[in-house]
Order: sequence, then C-alpha cells, then structure tokens
Amino acid sequence: MQDIELLHEGLALMGLGMGFVFVFLTVLVITTTLMSLTLRRFAPEPAKPASGSARPPAPRQEDEELMVVIGAALHRYRQRHRR
Repeated sequence: MQDIELLHEGLALMGLGMGFVFVFLTVLVITTTLMSLTLRRFAPEPAKPASGSARPPAPRQEDEELMVVIGAALHRYRQRHRR
C-alpha cells in the first residue's frame, strides 16, 4: 500500500514540475515576443545610403599581389599532397 502512495506522490510531483516548466517557458516566449515587437516599434529607422556615393573601393596593387601569392601557395600545396 505504501509503495502505491509513494508512486502517486511521485507522479503528482512530476506533473507539477513539468507544468511549472511549461508555464514558465510559455511566459518567457510571450515576454520575448512582446519585447521584440516593442523595440521594433520604437527603434529608429536605419539610415539609407546615398545611391551614387557608396562605391566599393578599387582593388589595390597589394590585394592583387596577395591573391597571386595565395594562388601559388595553393598550387604548390596541391602538387605535394596528391593522393
């Protein structure tokens, strides 16, 4: 008889714990969603870049030389480590 009562208490405690975790996680998701919506509403709009003035810089000589050196190193590595 005592084992059955202990089993019932354990199941009740498990249900209470799982219910508490479920409610807590639900409240956490709702709070996070509401906070996100609030911040989106009051956050300033991002600045739009000017259409013609934001050109990417032309590649410099150092960048081109670096690409040649990396390509040569990769070619040499692949020649030495063939399968």
